[in-house]
Amino acid sequence: MALRCRLTPVQGGTGPVSIQVRTRISAYAIAMEDDRLLLARLSDASPVFAPGLWHLPGGGIDPGEQPVEALTRELLEETGLELVGARLLDARTYSAQRNGISWSLTALFYAASLRGGAPTVTEVDGSTEAAVWVPLRDVRDAAVLSPPAADAVHMLDRSEAMFTTTC
Repeated sequence: MALRCRLTPVQGGTGPVSIQVRTRISAYAIAMEDDRLLLARLSDASPVFAPGLWHLPGGGIDPGEQPVEALTRELLEETGLELVGARLLDARTYSAQRNGISWSLTALFYAASLRGGAPTVTEVDGSTEAAVWVPLRDVRDAAVLSPPAADAVHMLDRSEAMFTTTC
């Protein structure tokens, strides 16, 4: 996970206050199987977005790691599924506040082909507590989705033909 921290002075009522700002670059899978989207529910260990939200599988890119390598690693940790192919679709930025940290997230979205199987979280005490295939018609409620997952649903709405199914 690539992080860069800086303290930003903020003018407040009694003087400047320092807020910790972290930058994170993450790779996320948009994986479809039979009109179902692969989603991961965030746990309390989630660094950026609130626990309980449904999120895309994937995560932070470690120093020196290539984005598709990070995506492969994160998919195995969060879903137990193997990446067969990935095609970069889009990149977007997000701002979030969590646990006293102001996050600046850059998300790389990949159309992902996976080796078939039932998703199973393999990482102990990680940021994911569950992984499931969800019918696309059931994931329209943005209130239960992380911002990147909501954007992925909009990408799917615009062009479902861009996405491949699992092998």
